[in-house]
Amino acid sequence: LFMIVGSKEPLYSLELSAQAADESQSHLNQFIVHSALDLVDRMAYTTNATNLRTVDRVYEQTVSCFLTPGNIKFMLLHEGRTEDSVRSFFLETHELYVKFLLNPFYEY
Repeated sequence: LFMIVGSKEPLYSLELSAQAADESQSHLNQFIVHSALDLVDRMAYTTNATNLRTVDRVYEQTVSCFLTPGNIKFMLLHEGRTEDSVRSFFLETHELYVKFLLNPFYEY
């Protein structure tokens, strides 16, 4: 599950795994990511890093987070990916997000 979270509300959500087609699994994944938001807020005050790496682990799944300078949170729930691949995913996603925001035809 990949989710972009604003200051108060989710802005975008996407199920990346095929096993999450089951509705109950999808709800569980959303619950795991939302429960990690408190940990992200706590970690954001203790570090200046944008890549918070592993924020929480539930069962065999890991929640990773990337903070933008505008306090937008990119959160990824994944299983067994390396830190480098998650970091490169977040950097590419952040680059696309900035390009999207700089689009003069975009209205928020």
